[in-house]
Formats: sequence, C-alpha cells, structure tokens
Amino acid sequence: MSETNTEPLNIVCTATYFKGVDFIRECHERGAKVVLLTRYKFRDEAWPRECLVDFFMVPDDFTPDILVHAVSQIAKHIKIDRIIALEEFDVISAGRVREHLLIPGQTSADAKVFRDKLTMRAKAREAGINVPDFVHLLNYDALREFMGRVKPPWILKPRADVSAIGVKKIHEEEEVWRTIDALDARDNINEQSSYYLLEKFVAGRVYHVDSLVRNGEPLFAGVNGYGRPPMNVTHDGGVFISHTLDYDSDERFELLDLNHKLITSFGLERGATHAEFIKSDEDGKFYFLEVASRVGGAYIAETLEAASGINIWREWANIEIAGGENEYILPNARKEYGGIVLSLAKQEYPNTSAYNDDEIVYRVKKPHHVGLVIRSDSLDRVKELVNDYAVRFTNDFVAVAPPLERPPV
Repeated sequence: MSETNTEPLNIVCTATYFKGVDFIRECHERGAKVVLLTRYKFRDEAWPRECLVDFFMVPDDFTPDILVHAVSQIAKHIKIDRIIALEEFDVISAGRVREHLLIPGQTSADAKVFRDKLTMRAKAREAGINVPDFVHLLNYDALREFMGRVKPPWILKPRADVSAIGVKKIHEEEEVWRTIDALDARDNINEQSSYYLLEKFVAGRVYHVDSLVRNGEPLFAGVNGYGRPPMNVTHDGGVFISHTLDYDSDERFELLDLNHKLITSFGLERGATHAEFIKSDEDGKFYFLEVASRVGGAYIAETLEAASGINIWREWANIEIAGGENEYILPNARKEYGGIVLSLAKQEYPNTSAYNDDEIVYRVKKPHHVGLVIRSDSLDRVKELVNDYAVRFTNDFVAVAPPLERPPV
C-alpha cells in the first residue's frame, strides 16, 4: 500500500468499454476522487457510481480530439492528477490528453509501442527478443522479398486492433495482393493497407504474462498458458481456456525472463501489462506476439486473483495512487493454480448450477456468455477441471459468432 497523500488525488478514467470497476472502487476506497468518461452506449452498465464524483459520456464514435476536449472541460473545474485508460482502445488517446494538459504519465508516443503491432515488433526485435519474421504491408518490393523468403501461410494483422480482430491467415501470394486491393478500397484511410502487417505463421502453444509495473520494473507477473491459441477460438469458435503454469517449470522461468526484458526495454514507468508469447512447434523457441499496457481481458484478472490472491485492477490503482515517490508494497502472493473456461453461449443467461465443484470461485455473469474460474493447490486438478468443462460447455452452451473484421462501435 502507498502512504496517504495530503490532498486526495483527482483521477480521470476513460473506458471505451465496460471495464475497470475494481480499479475505480480501490481508488475511491483509498480516498481518491474519480471521474469516469465512457461511451454513451455504456451509460447504463453497472458502474460503481457511488465511487464516482462525476460521470460523463462521449459519443459512441468519438475521436481522440473529442476526448481531449472533454477532459479539458473537466480540467477547468478540478486539478487532474492522473489520466487512466481502462481499455486498450484508449491508451494512445489518453496519452494525447496528458500531453495537452501537461499531466505526467505515458505520452501518445510511449503508448504507441504498446498499441501498434508493427512498432512493438520492431521494438522487441531491437531488444533481442525473438519475433516471427514480419513486413509492413506497404512497400511492394519489400513484400515480394518477404514472400519469396518466408514460406506461407502468413498472418495478416491490423496494427492497432486488439485480440484477433481483423486477423487473417493467407496461403498464397496472389491472395496478399487481392487483400491489399480490398483494404485500399475502404473509405476510411485508417483501415487501408498501410495500417496492416504481414507475419510468418508460427504454429505452437500461446502463453500470456500479466504484470504490475512500478518504476519501470515488473513487481508481479502471473504466467499462464492458453488451451488453444486465441486466434483459433475467435475464428473457429469453441471454448477459451487459460490456466497457471507450473511454478517450477522451465517454461515459466523463461517467460518471466522474456517478460522482464520486454517491459524494461519498452520503457513503461508504471501500470499493468498483458504480454503474449508463442512457443514454436518447429524449433521449440519462444517468440513475442504482442503486449498491451492494460489488464488482460477474458476474465484473466479473476483467474490470476484465484491463483495468487493479487487483484491486478486494485493493485494497479494502488500503484497509481503511490506514484513514483510514495511507498508501495505488493501484497504477498499465493502460489496456487487458477483456470478459466469461457465461451459464447446460445442461451442469454446460461444456467451453470450443474457445475458445482468446490474449486469454482467465480461465475461469469454476462449475456450470451458462460464462464467459470477455478482455483486449486493442484495444477493437475485445474487441468482436469478445465478440460472437463470445455467438453461439457461444448455440449451445453457453446455458440459460434463470425470473427470481427473491425472493432464494434
């Protein structure tokens, strides 16, 4: 915990989507005054309004300039101490707000390293971290050289979208040129081909490392492995699984080292991060996939808390309140194991009462979603349950939706 500040901090949180309730609650409980900006469509979500001193809405299709203007209006009446982006779509916009109002913290240029998949790959490669071979979808000669040297399939990725939105597997050169033509025919120039990259497809298991960072160093890192690559779940449907890795495994220690190298080279001063790596089936090496300066989605925070007792959202709030000068002490973390099983559901509100194992610690409550978070001191028990639930979910609940090519507005 940090020392109590003489004056309460004024913290403005931006949330493109409904996220960060625990962050807001912790800030309030620590005496901070929290103002929330969210999109109009999310005005009726279960925000902890009792923890807010004010609540503002921006248009659903707001631009960064509108966000800068909105926060500037707030700043006329209060001295803003922190600007916090609770959602990945907001991190660069929040940086622009800080620059405009001269508020300390991550700038838009700093944030781009954690938001732009092309920039982060170049940065990771400069730091000596393995990255799947890639090329900017821009210069035709560079593209021809890449496709002549790197065998298909390739992965087309938008530089700025999250998860597997807009991601596409491509199997032949002609398909690349057709894709470029289709992208460049879009009216929105921010969705055309220069906003994409092409990457070597690497088959393997995907892992994620979720960290709390202070003074440029990761203080806490939870290491988990996905059951199936998130891209496969998004494109093919089915059940999303993640669980804690064995605390004594070589894979965990190697991923912790990679994550430390990544965070320190990327220059994040404080916050939360979600990094993904893939272990290649071909050569057994780990490769960097992406990193974000945010809390991981898909109930990863609840899974980490089940295993460690560390609530990423709340401890991020405490780190922000402490700033760079006041004392902060991370709570002691447990070394137990957590797991998440999650899927889209054909029922609006799935009934999971038949799932009654003692290890269940959290049930997802979101329309047309079904999910269970489990906790055990045995990794074998966690694996047994998540694999069993995945089969049962498929029979009881699973619905499949087409993958998104663009973020929903």
